[in-house]
Amino acid sequence: MDRYIHSIRQVQDYIERHYAEKITLDQLADISKFSKYHFSRIFTSSVGTTPLAYITQQRLKKSLSFLMDTDMTILEISTLCGFESISNYNTAFKKYFEKTPSKVRKSLQKERNISLFLSNNEAERSGQTSYDGRENNFLRRIWQMNIQIRELPDYEVAYVRHVGSYLETYHAWGQLGTWAAKNNLFPPSHYYIGISLDDPATTEEYACRYDACITIPSDFKKTENEEVRFQSLPGGLYALYSFYDAIDKFAIAYQVIYGQWLPSSEYDPDDRYSLEFCMNNPTEDPEGKAKVDLYVPIRKRAEVV
Repeated sequence: MDRYIHSIRQVQDYIERHYAEKITLDQLADISKFSKYHFSRIFTSSVGTTPLAYITQQRLKKSLSFLMDTDMTILEISTLCGFESISNYNTAFKKYFEKTPSKVRKSLQKERNISLFLSNNEAERSGQTSYDGRENNFLRRIWQMNIQIRELPDYEVAYVRHVGSYLETYHAWGQLGTWAAKNNLFPPSHYYIGISLDDPATTEEYACRYDACITIPSDFKKTENEEVRFQSLPGGLYALYSFYDAIDKFAIAYQVIYGQWLPSSEYDPDDRYSLEFCMNNPTEDPEGKAKVDLYVPIRKRAEVV
């Protein structure tokens, strides 16, 4: 746990010192000593917001002191706080504080209390957040998750890549299923495996990449075409969580594994992609639920001397 807390605090400290500069996910991942693929999930799960959203929030909060204590223009403040344009600053400010910078400036210059303003804002924001009973029940099940440690072999797979919303990956699965049927590749002899190559919390929805895969025999004759390509998936040590619920809750399972289970375990995430073994077809499930065996790549945590 200490390793994760220390890494995230180092990232937060860096953002505090360099908020006025351009900051990239690659820079923050390097500071954390996690790969970019795993870093964004760990940060989001630990802090409660994505790295890029956190950077924006810190810049907005820094701007409050300039609004209160200086007569600089809104444009000057937006530039000083690291925003690319006054338009971006105004949009982000109004979205976060629900007021314009000019209106907040008048309020702050009158009240002279940034802490009170921030605490009132946070109270209003928290009051707008609510979870229904089903979500709470799901979270309780996740917090009590039963993780198994498994060693997986290497897999040779055929795959179709989808670029876009993860909610529309059925297009890739449809293509792959048609091809697999022509080649007599069926479960349970062959596994269907999904790979989410990007974290949707930090990647625009239209740019998220996803590989729909099916395992193939070692002697399979590979003939690539426009629809189907081939790759090798590395085996090794993985943490297995068996998910069975509505697919829109799958992202929460990821968050809790990275934000709670991993930090309290004796493992660190390894630099491989997570593998989502698709164990059913949700459209054929009586409750419309997805059954997925989620394998998160791990390695034994090195002892700190």
